[in-house]
Amino acid sequence: MPNRKPKQSASSEFLQANKAAKFILAKTKLRPRIALVLGSGLGGFADEFENAIKIPYAKIPHFPQSTAIGHAGQLVLGKIGGIAVAGMQGRVHLYEGYSAREVAFPIRVFGRMGVRAVILTNAAGGINLKYQQGALVLIKDHINLQGDNPLVGPNDDRFGVRFPDMSQPYDRALIAAAQKVAREQGARLVQGVFVGVAGPNLETAAEYRFLRQLGADVISMSIVPETLAAVHGGLRVLAIVVVTDLCIPDRLEPVRIESVVAAAGRATPALDRLIQGIVASGSLGDPGKSGGR
Repeated sequence: MPNRKPKQSASSEFLQANKAAKFILAKTKLRPRIALVLGSGLGGFADEFENAIKIPYAKIPHFPQSTAIGHAGQLVLGKIGGIAVAGMQGRVHLYEGYSAREVAFPIRVFGRMGVRAVILTNAAGGINLKYQQGALVLIKDHINLQGDNPLVGPNDDRFGVRFPDMSQPYDRALIAAAQKVAREQGARLVQGVFVGVAGPNLETAAEYRFLRQLGADVISMSIVPETLAAVHGGLRVLAIVVVTDLCIPDRLEPVRIESVVAAAGRATPALDRLIQGIVASGSLGDPGKSGGR
């Protein structure tokens, strides 16, 4: 479990993010403008990066360390089709005892490294009755029911403005680009609304009914803090989740985390091809420039 610490000031968080970014950049000549956050059972994609170097989170100053099953806990820097990228093999969550600020800290570090676009992935439960196990869902919006927010507390204007707009948290141009790549690959990619919860328990049948009435299509315990910090920092966001279990209230069956990780692993080939195609399409921006939106 992470050690609980007194809340830090916004300025100290900025300095810590700077320190972590400098440490990472000193390890490689690559200057990635694209970052990937690879969730439960999905981290294997980063093993395919070209000319990769791997840095355990434990060695990066102030970087939170993963404790969850299916999260390797290391940062991989390399190339996809000649384009420099940074990939997180695993993330941290609120249920591990971290605050939302700590969960979002790697996104802050990416911003200080010059990253301008992030692709977030994770394993999720399917609330939408039309979804099947293994479905790839492109997130178009989210509902935050995690009870925490990385932007709460003092605001450092060097990260972003005090009241960031969230009318389009998931970049519409990137959503369109992802759909285009999926069509070209003959892959099925649907859009949905993500609901983020704190966990670690899975939900009851009554809760799934309630969440469906709210308009949620998929559910999981991540993505939201990272999205909030990314938008706050001016980074473009694309999120794609894998449906690993079906949350059908009238036919709800017990779910083990090992089966979730295994289901995510079976879906990774299709997700990997999709991400490769999106990065290669150039829709995430010119990797040689650091411009934002």
